[in-house]
Amino acid sequence: MLKRNKLSLYWKCQLTGWSLASLYWFYIGFTGAHFNLLLGLAQFLTDVAGYIWLTHLYRNFVLRHQWQELPVNKLVVKIIPAIFCMGVAYTLFTLLKLYFFQWMFVKDFTLDFLSFARLIVMGVFVAGIRLMAIWLLAYHLYQYAQREIRLARENASLAIESRNAQLTNLSAQLNPHFLFNSLNTIKSLINRQPDTARRGIDLLSEILRNSLYNGEALDIPIREEMGLVNDYLELQKLRLEERLQYEITIEEAVGNQKIPRLCILTLVENAVKHGVAPSVNGGEIRISIQQVAGNTKITVMNSGVLPNSVSENGIGLKNVKERLRLMYQQQASLKIQAEKGWIIVSILIPDICQP
Repeated sequence: MLKRNKLSLYWKCQLTGWSLASLYWFYIGFTGAHFNLLLGLAQFLTDVAGYIWLTHLYRNFVLRHQWQELPVNKLVVKIIPAIFCMGVAYTLFTLLKLYFFQWMFVKDFTLDFLSFARLIVMGVFVAGIRLMAIWLLAYHLYQYAQREIRLARENASLAIESRNAQLTNLSAQLNPHFLFNSLNTIKSLINRQPDTARRGIDLLSEILRNSLYNGEALDIPIREEMGLVNDYLELQKLRLEERLQYEITIEEAVGNQKIPRLCILTLVENAVKHGVAPSVNGGEIRISIQQVAGNTKITVMNSGVLPNSVSENGIGLKNVKERLRLMYQQQASLKIQAEKGWIIVSILIPDICQP
């Protein structure tokens, strides 16, 4: 089906505004003495067409010289003389139009143009200044509003692109970090436990497969993230054996909730690296993900004492904290604390911040 050509807002305003003004003048003539219907219709049509043509020429001039891009102070300097020039053009057009119709429709009309113009020129000029001032101010206010809306959209688009670029860079930093740690784990098993090393390679392949399929995603469901965490913990248990114990508790309701990719995995890596692995007796990791008052709370705990080298400004935690800040506009939080022999890292994502 053919698409219908729709009038733009500019043309709708032009036709509506000048038609209403011309109808008002038509009504004034209709209620006066010696009304001529044919003359009234001619006046109406030429008023609408002529004043639209006049203001449209001004619009084209403005667009050609890009006045719509000028700051307000510079634009005002140009609008004031423009109003005067448009008033003069309105006056000249109106005088010529009125004189022509008087000559065409009024019997025994004998005045020459200059004599006729002297009788009404001031009234027409004042009316022209008033009408053109209203039209120009309305037009430039509309242009200014459109420019502000366009700039706001462009700034918002740039902010989103910048945020996504930062998130992508931060996410990309975690991939090699995680890969090298996993390869080192497998390397340590090759000589003394080749069968276990092969199982480790299978696990790493599965982790990489899942990770690469979501490599460009800035956020993934908790359920998929925990699949990576399970594989990673099994891989680490091959190396640490009984020294690593872990427990995972996830409420079913939060399985589809999206979070920054590799967010939980980074916390678990830190727990293994700084909490369990350095200890001769190993340790335990507890992962809990639940809804608290409608919010999503992710907690990763590991037994041990908080080392001085681990803080919210460490590379891994700093990375996660920055991605949370960017993705949730500073309304999500990450906290790390030591309590009764446990190191506790928790993330809280308010329900108003769901991506």
